[in-house]
Amino acid sequence: MKSSRRNFLKLSSLAGVSLVGANILQACVSITAKNSVSNLDIIREQAIKKRNQKFNMCGYTAPKLDTVRIGFIGLGNRGPSHVSNVSLLEGVEIKALCDIVPEKVSNTIKMIENSGFSPEIYTGEAESWKKMCDRDDIDLIYICTPWNMHTNMAVYAMEHGKHVCIEVPAATTLKECWQLVETSEETRKHCMMMENCCYDFFELLTLNMARQGFFGEIIHTEGAYIHNLLGHNFSKTGYWEMWRLKENESRRGNLYPTHGLGPACQVMGINRGDKMDYMVSLMSKDFQMNETAKKMATTDEFYKQFVDKPYRGNMTTSTIRTSLGRTIMIQHDVTSPNVYSRIHKISGTKGAALKYPLPGKISVADEWVSTEEYKAIEEKYTPEIIKKIGEIAKEVGGHGGMDFLMDWRTIDCLRNGLALDQDVYDAALWSSIAPLSEWSVANRSNSIDVPDFTGGSWKTNQPVDLLLGKGGNTKVVHQSHK
Repeated sequence: MKSSRRNFLKLSSLAGVSLVGANILQACVSITAKNSVSNLDIIREQAIKKRNQKFNMCGYTAPKLDTVRIGFIGLGNRGPSHVSNVSLLEGVEIKALCDIVPEKVSNTIKMIENSGFSPEIYTGEAESWKKMCDRDDIDLIYICTPWNMHTNMAVYAMEHGKHVCIEVPAATTLKECWQLVETSEETRKHCMMMENCCYDFFELLTLNMARQGFFGEIIHTEGAYIHNLLGHNFSKTGYWEMWRLKENESRRGNLYPTHGLGPACQVMGINRGDKMDYMVSLMSKDFQMNETAKKMATTDEFYKQFVDKPYRGNMTTSTIRTSLGRTIMIQHDVTSPNVYSRIHKISGTKGAALKYPLPGKISVADEWVSTEEYKAIEEKYTPEIIKKIGEIAKEVGGHGGMDFLMDWRTIDCLRNGLALDQDVYDAALWSSIAPLSEWSVANRSNSIDVPDFTGGSWKTNQPVDLLLGKGGNTKVVHQSHK
């Protein structure tokens, strides 16, 4: 009987432990679920946030800088091309280069060794970039790091008296979008997202046509980023510590909307006469990322860590309705074997335009214009910025010249005290589509409000004259190292 009693107590004790363990496990599951719901609720709360504008950065002209002193953070895929581009221009000084990987810095130094610049190096430490931002002899910081670092670095740089140019997207959460807006207004420092597709030649041509009324009233626009990056994402060396694969593993939505969205918003005057009202997003299942991980894991155990993950689906389609009743459609697919496309479609009451497939086409009265008619349109509507620097941009290169055109124009605006073509409200709005789409996808494609980052000033804000009404006097002076 003593033995039976001992066994009973032992079993009772184990049952108690099991019960406690089960309760703890259930509590953990509940907390995890609550946090998951909470994260979605935060997106919803941030989407309907209202605020009074402290200072309107749309059209803001900072004091001109005869010489723009620049520091660069991040020298992986995008940073070196920006360094190379600005090294060709007069009125700049490349003061500092920063990357956590020393080899990235040394490779960039070699690339511009004939330019005459001797930048100070910051490397080897996770927060070396802060030391660079702390300097008082830098006017502008380029940020070309992984997405989740962009906002933190931009806010710190602006708070330390620097203008910032941020690679796309400028932010990954709505909270970060609001941080950028509030910091830019408080510091009165430019915060420009470097959306290079706004500077492609057909996009600039159609923007000028739209502003001069060629298309009539704009009804609908479309854009996309359809680019097969499957192999690049799973490459061990494609992105530092495979950060982009991890973004696609942990987030489900339209993660990279700005390439197609930026030109569409400029054509429609979003934030300048119209604003986004609400949006919905629909995402397919993942047909390829998990399969790719499984296949690669059969020959390399390293990839087992990427198997059976909740990857973002192949295609995400987001549709947006504006306050004036117009619509925008944006697509994102970086894993299917599609032909590259950014779409760039404009539909108006008098005409239309479509780029992709190439070459771009113009439609009037339901018919594509002839080659001769297109040449006449191109001659009439080619903006001054392309006439001024277009051929040099093509020669320098970088996505057909649009990268150089963007860097040249940005420096020229700062040197002439002009408003930048893209302001902090554009950076926040265009970037916000990603987290908004995550909420919509998680909620059976229900609609979600799009924040008004301008605080109501969209009603009176005017389009920036990015077609060279002023400025344009920055010369290309170094070409020997290209």
